[in-house]
Amino acid sequence: MTLSGLYTALITPFAEDGSLDLSAFTQLVQAQIAAGVDGLVITGSTGEAATLSTQEKTTLWATAVEVANGRIPIIAGSGSNNTAETVSASKAAADVGASALLLVTPYYNKPTTAGLIAHYSAVAEATSLPQIIYNVPGRTATNMSAEAQLAIFDAVPTVIGSKEASANLSQIATLAAQAPSHVRILAGDDDLALPTIGVGGYGVIAVISNYAPSTYGELIRAACAGNLVRAQELHASLLPWYKANFLESNPIPVKYIMHKAYGTTLRYRLPLTPPSSATRLTIDALWSSRPF
Repeated sequence: MTLSGLYTALITPFAEDGSLDLSAFTQLVQAQIAAGVDGLVITGSTGEAATLSTQEKTTLWATAVEVANGRIPIIAGSGSNNTAETVSASKAAADVGASALLLVTPYYNKPTTAGLIAHYSAVAEATSLPQIIYNVPGRTATNMSAEAQLAIFDAVPTVIGSKEASANLSQIATLAAQAPSHVRILAGDDDLALPTIGVGGYGVIAVISNYAPSTYGELIRAACAGNLVRAQELHASLLPWYKANFLESNPIPVKYIMHKAYGTTLRYRLPLTPPSSATRLTIDALWSSRPF
């Protein structure tokens, strides 16, 4: 599997009783495929993975794999700060046909580089599925340095990429320049996809493409093709939406936008709650002039 282009970190829609809304989820997967995304990340941060049970995650992965039917890769967010749990979830993802794994930096524990290598190696010993590191210091309280990631790339051959959400372009550029040829760097922040591609990245795992997959996909394709003028035009048109997605903790705003766009419920798993009236008013004001 070679990483390139736009991968949507899909929301998890819930029914009014708080259970998985698999009908809505199926419709969202189909809409993403129709819009031409290059792959889907299921049960990432945007999918509220932290409050889903392993069985619920497995159900979502299996449903996405079935709906996709080989048309695009399904990447399973199976990581946690518990290596044994991560291994178990990753094996479950492999069993239901996921194409790859997105594995967040173990949070709270704050492992050393040796511990990080051991964590990703344990997953590699359990399944041959390709792994994508997910470095997101804003959620894990630990930045996985370029040196640590490069050490993992060397030690764990099944690691094929890194979702870099450190917002540190110097670090991202270092990784892009020094990573082995089989490892590709993806942006983890929507608004930094263009500069990430500019310093050698190959695409993005995105939030905004939940509701603007065609427009954002065009931006990513233009950037990857070197058409910076068009990519910059699209980037400028989406600036208010990059900001809107993070008026409150992700995925609070994007689920409200998806409610407007697709009619999904405004159900969240505690401790997340629906958006404030101020957030709703800001998004409502943007909605009538949306560029997608």
